[in-house]
Formats: sequence, C-alpha cells, structure tokens
Amino acid sequence: MCGICGFTGNKLKNRRDVLTQMMNRIIHRGPDGGGQYIDDGINMGHRRLSIIDLSNGTQPMKNEDGTLICTFNGEIYNYKEIREGLIKKGHIFATNSDTEVLIHGYEEYSEKLLDKLRGMFTFVIWDTKTKSLFAARDMFGIKPFYYAIKDDELIYGSEIKSILEYPDFEREVNLKALEQYMSFQYSVLDETFFKGIYKLQPGHYMTFKNGKVEIVRYFDPELTPAREGVDHAKLVDEIDDAVKKSIKYHMVSDVEVASLLSSGVDSSYVASNFHGAKTFTVGFDYEKYNEIPYAKDLSERIGIENYSKVISTEEYWKELPRIQYFMDEPLADPSAIALYFVDREASKHVKVVLSGEGADELFGGYNIYHEPMSLEGYQKLPLGLRKAAAAVASMIPGRVKGKNFLIRGSKSLEERFIGNANIFSVKQRNKVLKYTNDKSDPKYLTAPYYEKTKDLDPVARMQYIDLNFWLIGDILLKADKMSMAHSIESRVPFLDRGVYEVAKNIPVNEKVTDNNTKVAFREAAHRYLTSAGAEKKKLGFPVPIRIWLKQDKYYDKVKAAFTSEAAEKFFNTDALVKLLDDHRAGKMDYSRHIWNVYMFLLWYKEYFIPGGCDVTMEDELAMDRENKATSV
Repeated sequence: MCGICGFTGNKLKNRRDVLTQMMNRIIHRGPDGGGQYIDDGINMGHRRLSIIDLSNGTQPMKNEDGTLICTFNGEIYNYKEIREGLIKKGHIFATNSDTEVLIHGYEEYSEKLLDKLRGMFTFVIWDTKTKSLFAARDMFGIKPFYYAIKDDELIYGSEIKSILEYPDFEREVNLKALEQYMSFQYSVLDETFFKGIYKLQPGHYMTFKNGKVEIVRYFDPELTPAREGVDHAKLVDEIDDAVKKSIKYHMVSDVEVASLLSSGVDSSYVASNFHGAKTFTVGFDYEKYNEIPYAKDLSERIGIENYSKVISTEEYWKELPRIQYFMDEPLADPSAIALYFVDREASKHVKVVLSGEGADELFGGYNIYHEPMSLEGYQKLPLGLRKAAAAVASMIPGRVKGKNFLIRGSKSLEERFIGNANIFSVKQRNKVLKYTNDKSDPKYLTAPYYEKTKDLDPVARMQYIDLNFWLIGDILLKADKMSMAHSIESRVPFLDRGVYEVAKNIPVNEKVTDNNTKVAFREAAHRYLTSAGAEKKKLGFPVPIRIWLKQDKYYDKVKAAFTSEAAEKFFNTDALVKLLDDHRAGKMDYSRHIWNVYMFLLWYKEYFIPGGCDVTMEDELAMDRENKATSV
C-alpha cells in the first residue's frame, strides 16, 4: 500500500523540487520510504508502505531494459499465479514484488492484464519509447486516482492534495459538485470539488500521449440474477467457499494482518475466518451506539484478542477538521469518523487490517432494499390517487407514521432511489443553496444506470446503483482515506473478483425477503456465528449525531459555522439556521441535513481559508522524520 503522484513534461525548471513537494504532501500514505523517476517527459513519485517483499519492493520500478517504469498503489493478491505464467513465457524477475508482476504483465498482455488481476490498485506505467502514460484503477474503486490537465500536461496522484502542490494550480470550488453533494452526501461527479481535477472511475484505464487523455471502461459490475428456484444449499456453499478463498488471498502479506470488527454480520464473518490474532472495535458512551461488548464477546469466542476504544464526544468533534483534510473532498457520512478512530487504534499494533465493505452491495444487505416489496401492493393503485395522497401527506408537519410511505409510494423506483443516501431533495436544496440549476436533478445522473438494468428486478437495479455510486463515493472512499491517514492498509475481502462472480447471479429471493436481507449470505455466516450474530441488523459503527446536535455546546458550534462568512458564500444562512432550530426543537430529524452542510464548511476551511488547514506540510515531514528515527 502506497501513494503515487507525478506529472508529465519538461516545462518546469524545478521538476525534482515540485515532485518532492507533491510526495511530501502524502507521506501518510507511505512513511516507509520514497522514490522518484525523472526523465525526458515524465516525473514519477512514490511513497511506500512496506507490506510485500519488504527489502526489494522499492518504486518506481523498471523492467529489464528500462523502457517501462511503474508506480503502484495497492495489492495484487494473485500476483504469484500471474508471475508463474509470465516466467513460463520467458519473463525474468528481479524481485518477489507484485509491482514487478504489473510491469511484466503489461509487457505481455497490455491492457488485457487488467482482466487477470485480483486485488485493489491504481498504477501508472510510463513507456519511454512511445512517451505515453498508462494508468488503471481496480474494478470496484477500492484505491483512488485523481488527475488534472494543465498546459497540455497530465498531473496525477493518489490524493488531490498532492496535485494541489503543482505550481500555480488555482483552487476553485466546483459548485456543480456541491449541488449534487447536498443530495448524495459525497462527491459524485467525475470532476471533483476542485474545478479541473477529476477522478478516474473504477474499472477504467486511461492513456495520455501528446496532451490527450483517452479513457476506457474495462469492467462493469453488472448483476445477472438467476430466476428463483436455485439450489439454496448449493448457493450457500458457493458463497462460503468464495468468501473463504478471498479471505485467504487477502491474508497474503509479509507483515501481520488484523481485522476491524463491528457488531454486524459482515465484519464478524471475516473475523471468524481470517485466522489472525487481533480485532479492533470502537464505540460511544451511549448504549445504543456501542458495539464493543458484542465485538469482545465474539473475539473471545473465536480465541483472538480484541482491542477497543470508547470515543468521547469531545475527541470526536475535535478531530472533525483533520478528518475532512484527509478526505480530500467533503464526506458527510458520520461513520467515517468512527472509522478514523478504529484505524488509529489498529495502527498502534499492525500495518494491515481486513474490513467488511462491499457485502451489502453484492448480497443485498441494506434495509432500503425491502422497499420494492413493501410498496408493491400500494403501487397497484392508480398513480393519480397515489400522487394526491402524497400531496396531502407532504403538507402534514412533523413526523407522522405512514407519511413517508405515502410520499415514496407515489414515485417510481427511478424517482425515489439515487443510492443508499438521499439527504436533500431538489426542493430542499434549492431553498438552502445560493447556486442551483434546475437541470441538475440527481435522477439525471442515475438514469443511464437504470436504463441499463431495465430488465432486472428492482432489488438488482438498486444494487447496481449502489455499486456505481454509494460504494465508490462513500464506503470505499472513507475506507481508503481513513486507513491511510494512519498509514495502514485496509483490505476488503468481499470486493473480490471471485466473490463477485458468485454474488452477481444470486436471485432476489436469496437476497431479500419480507423480513430479512442477505438471506443466503447470512446462512453461510451461520456456520461460524451464533444465530444472533448472523441475523443482527446492520449498524456499522453508528454515531449519535442526532443527540449531539440538540446539546447547547454543539448546537452553538454548528450555528457559528452556519452564520459564518464562508457559509454566506454558498448558502442561504437563514434557511440553514432554521434547519438547526427545527431539529433542536424536535420538529423533524434534520441531523443528516445539518451534518451534510457542516462537513462541507469544515472541508472548505481546510482547503480554502488561509491558515485553516489542520494538517501542515511540517506535520507530514515530521511523520517522515519520526519513521526514519524509528527505523534506525
């Protein structure tokens, strides 16, 4: 696990200094060392977190004749099998690293190499003969890759903050990204919150030559669910076999591997099968929001040690600005902060952790996936009648049982579901934002994905939306950024090529029923967990923000942000304060809406207000000095 960055061209006189500055900004991704390759037309930087081939995995890495140079962030779990095949074809290896497998694999298979890889990655290969750059991102988007074009040259990095170190790069907030963020709670567009900086999307590769970028999609997480009537027992066996094989692959490491553990079935399934020695858990000092007792009980039952931490309210709020810095872009998922703390605890003991991301999207685990079934009978009524009922329901103030059912029941799936989070409606955000665009309804972004899945059942269509939006923009973003903030590698066994091949064909009745989710998956987990553990509803490091925002101390803190000069630039602050006051008075639970805006304002302060950054370059360099001193 590492961080990569670089840029093409020879125009800058101080190329080495600029590259060093870019690398220094992401030391947290790779405190074990750094390397550079600077030549005609290219400047490549790498920060290393040593996991595999600790002695010989230094990057940038060349092939035998020095015509291909590679920098790589991630892990290729099946690199040994690919390596054996390449050796049979005559390739000669100088190391045992997965990076060298990428170089020789690209020599042999070109972009078709991507179809063989089992792992998480972004990597860049520079061809000295053609003066062209090839970059690729893994099939699910576990590892990030950002890029920008300036003066016909490509600038790239594992994190946006390294690109911002490039000379004369002007920072400007992308208002279109803010508008969609208000609904999705994460950055959803190809163009990031920084105008001119883009994401390479999952399952895509890009080439850059002569100032031009070409991007190709090589993988699409399509779901092809079988019709009902598959052999249930056989399916459960296939799931269990695929999961266990994936966990075994994800244990490939020259350093110790531990596991994160919440009270959910996903992380419990992993922890029960990874055969490691340590698990890590966090909780809050509210019984409803504390998963530590469950984690300790499970860890004791399977004979491994659990390390836990109770996060105090004060320290949670104290770390919020720092967390938004590490995120690169604003993210309003409160559980990201809990993940930050559990990764920090783990980093005191290990360099690698396993985590349970991806199971809900692949196996049908979210409670919202029940909705097509619960609405099925009601939606047989005439649309006009349902629209009228919804109009009446929407005028009823406060929280009333059945109100949301009537409103959502009047909408088609395409209208009501844009992913696992849908915070501000278009009408709500138009009241709050100063900049709005009537043609930017979130459903326009999801429409092509719904069109592609028009022949599938509603649950499979919702999963496909989440695989292409929620998983990438929220779940995997926070997993990467929060772990790398503490220089540890987070691995996700459920997001594996072999697991996907089983999950994509599961029929709807083996995923969601009237009273359960992840039906077949839970049956497989039953083999290792108690019934209570296998059937436990999803929580995933829950956070009590709803309670905090009613307390004077935190109400005042958020109100100060909502009435600040920064807030005035983007929002109608009176509307923001009304949301805050209505939540405090108990009229409605607006905690997620409030958190959305507050996280954006904290992020804006970190990146756009002079002196507001919570992590300085000196902090990054101090990490480097500390690591070198420890190594000595």
